Amino acid sequence: MSEFEAVVTDIREERRVEGRQRWQMSLDRTEFGAGAVGELEAVARSGARLVVPVLATVVVDGEVWHVVEKPLMTGTAVTGRVE
Repeated sequence: MSEFEAVVTDIREERRVEGRQRWQMSLDRTEFGAGAVGELEAVARSGARLVVPVLATVVVDGEVWHVVEKPLMTGTAVTGRVE
């Protein structure tokens, strides 16, 4: 498993099906490649650890997007772990 530090740069809704949403997040740097899975970890202001599973990774027009069910805010520092 590889690990890296990054910051969330953009968030967009991927789809909404039966009230469930999936999101795509971009990072200022990533070690995820197309199809890769893993997790992103952040620390909330309260000190709580937030772990967001990366369900898939897609590349659109050369930009890498991480597919998640719960997005983090733009500007959030994360630790990425690629399986």
